[in-house]
Amino acid sequence: MVLKLRLEQRQVQKLILAPALQQAIKLLPLTNLELIEIIDTELSQNPMLESEEESMEKAPDKESEEREKDRTEAEKERELAQEKVGSEESLESKGDAEDSEFESYFHDYFDDGFRSVFFEKKEAPSLENVVSERTSLWDHLSWQANLTFFNAKDKEIAQYIIGNINEDGYLTSSVEEIAKDLNVPEKKVNEIREKIKEFDPVSIGSLTLQEALLTQMDYFQVKDEITRSIVNEHLHLLEKSDYSKLAKVLKIPLSSVKYHIEVIKHLNPAPGRKYSQERTFYVVPDIIVSKEDDELKITLNNEGLPRLRINTYYKKLLAQASKDNPDAYRYLKDKMKKAFWFLRSLDQRDKTIYKVAKYIVDKQKGFIEMGIEHIKPLTLIELAQEIGVHESTVGRVVTNKYMMTPRGVFSLKYFFHKAISGDFGEEISSLRIKERLKKIVDTEDKGNPLSDIEIGEMLARENFRVARRTVTKYRKQLEIPPSHIRKRRFKMEEA
Repeated sequence: MVLKLRLEQRQVQKLILAPALQQAIKLLPLTNLELIEIIDTELSQNPMLESEEESMEKAPDKESEEREKDRTEAEKERELAQEKVGSEESLESKGDAEDSEFESYFHDYFDDGFRSVFFEKKEAPSLENVVSERTSLWDHLSWQANLTFFNAKDKEIAQYIIGNINEDGYLTSSVEEIAKDLNVPEKKVNEIREKIKEFDPVSIGSLTLQEALLTQMDYFQVKDEITRSIVNEHLHLLEKSDYSKLAKVLKIPLSSVKYHIEVIKHLNPAPGRKYSQERTFYVVPDIIVSKEDDELKITLNNEGLPRLRINTYYKKLLAQASKDNPDAYRYLKDKMKKAFWFLRSLDQRDKTIYKVAKYIVDKQKGFIEMGIEHIKPLTLIELAQEIGVHESTVGRVVTNKYMMTPRGVFSLKYFFHKAISGDFGEEISSLRIKERLKKIVDTEDKGNPLSDIEIGEMLARENFRVARRTVTKYRKQLEIPPSHIRKRRFKMEEA
């Protein structure tokens, strides 16, 4: 086989995403807060764009009328000053100085040219709106360690242990590994760890759930031997909710088991969660659906989004630069083109979101007005075909988007779910079946709960034909325990 270089020309078809199209695609999945950041960045980089709030300075309003009035008054003042010229030399020089000062004072009003659009009135931020950062678990433990350990080696061991504690408060490395890494005796590591377990929160740095619960019982001085026995030897029965067997092993009535379990429930199985960094995020709906005159009205929530427009000053500058400065013309022309594409991308984003919301509302009108019993199945492919876009486009639109309806706030993804065929060929939403399954479990005989097969048979009699494994899957998604666990918990409650 001979290797050699040669020139070859081929003609192929390839899909290429233009920069403008890439920009439009990137804007689709953004929330309003993320979109504000993109708009602010574009405003700072492109002089051709300005927000309407910034351009209000140049719009004819009461301020411009006052400016004209001040300009007229300034001219009268200058005429009066000129009439006094020649009276006295000292007065003349004084009048000229006052004229100069007066003109400089009204300099901004005399200037009819361009004024900066970046003027903003700054106000001191309210301290009530300043949120301090929450103390992390590791910072809190390090602070306590610095107050407890004064020997340099002890501090090193303590910091190493604290660094290997997870968010739940458990030590992820064994004592042997820590001792080997730090080249210290295991006894020394255990001594430091025992002191750390007494830090706030109590039992932090435990290796197992059993150790954490026993440490908390020691700290709170729980002397109940039966409760300690359950934690020490029978946690596996507690996890299975096998209360009858637990009562049999401990040789006590079921009612007594209930008391000891209540004691255990007051202990914290994840002590580190007290200092969790997880925060509550409040949902701002992107789409608002309201009912007016028996009709559902759809409105895009653009509150907080700046309204953009082309800067008239730079637009005039572009026309002048075409004759005088070719380099400036090319620069401004490029910025103008990017500004138009950005505005077009924003407009296209709003139109696409509205089309998706409109179809969802039309499809789920029964659900919005009457409830979950009337929800209909919907898929991304169906919606994409109806509004004439690609399925991936719909997927981007529904990402991180929320809709506020008269029935509540829902994620757009909530409305997309599979369909199951009924006895008469109609399509039934899986959400509707889940809701019915939940109601069946809520109204069942607690002493003799229904199995998944029995629930499936009940659903089939109501025209919901689902397999037993589907019932099991839906039950797990609803976080409903199996029938034998429900039966054990009911017996415990009745004891």
